[in-house]
Amino acid sequence: MVNNLIADVCNDLQGILNETQQRELEKVLRRRLPAFIQSEQESPVSDPANLLVLFIAAKRVEGCSEKSLCYYESTIRNMLGTISKPEKQITTEDLRQYLDSYQRRGTVSKVTLDNVRRILSSFFAWLEDEDYIIKSPVRRIHKVKTGKTVKETYSDESLEIMRDYCDNPRDLAMIDLLSSTGIRVGELVKLNITDVDFENRECLVFGKGNKERKVYFDARTKIHLQKYLDSRTDDSPALFVSLLQPYQRLQISGVEIRLRKMGRDLNIHKVHPHKFRRTLATIAIDKGMPIEQVQHLLGHQSIDTTLQYAMVNQVNVKNSCKKFLG
Repeated sequence: MVNNLIADVCNDLQGILNETQQRELEKVLRRRLPAFIQSEQESPVSDPANLLVLFIAAKRVEGCSEKSLCYYESTIRNMLGTISKPEKQITTEDLRQYLDSYQRRGTVSKVTLDNVRRILSSFFAWLEDEDYIIKSPVRRIHKVKTGKTVKETYSDESLEIMRDYCDNPRDLAMIDLLSSTGIRVGELVKLNITDVDFENRECLVFGKGNKERKVYFDARTKIHLQKYLDSRTDDSPALFVSLLQPYQRLQISGVEIRLRKMGRDLNIHKVHPHKFRRTLATIAIDKGMPIEQVQHLLGHQSIDTTLQYAMVNQVNVKNSCKKFLG
């Protein structure tokens, strides 16, 4: 390879350099090129693991959560292990075949597949920006068409049934806070008692990327939250704690398990924390709340995300058709 490269360089410069200069150039190339190629091959930066570490470090500096970083790392590491090539040699065809085989597993949804594509795109775009590669091989791989499905929201009746089911003040306060604020379950479990302003019926939550925002709750939630806090005998700063000693801060899994059990016992389809969030967005938009305000309330960076959460009430569509078109 070295000899061919030297010959190509000398041929390209023929007519520009005289014979003496060409001989000197050839000597220099034969002395320098092998050492340069060897150092490139031994360079730790060419190690896929090291490039991945650098990428994850860059994303951490940008403010990505540890959960997102773990997802990024496992997704990229799986791709590198499957393709078994250095990043510089990975082609668009390699990635298309990888995504195709990933999809053929049978249990992967199109949304998940597009998430993988998006993460790979972010990785190779970073490699391009940092001059590790000339051009990202993901550029020619387009977004996966996922289609749109109307996701369920809770009915007023379902919410009341869940409230009546609660046999302790904590669960009742938790359901009220989720349904009246639309906060993420991760935001719920991070809340401290000091984050709640009962006088103004608002609380300060820390969303994705540690961004702060205020959310607002109704009078019923205020009453049930105060009753729950009055019933507690622990000194934990957390707003929601476990029902049994040592009364530790409630975790995401604890909320999800509690709500799933509630759904099974009440025969309510798909009871989970995120459904409260989608329900609030849908109700807010149906009642005429400006989409920009709903976006701020939910803590979305992009308004497109807010539109995906809000499912327009079909009864309202039918009534509007009768009013304006019928």
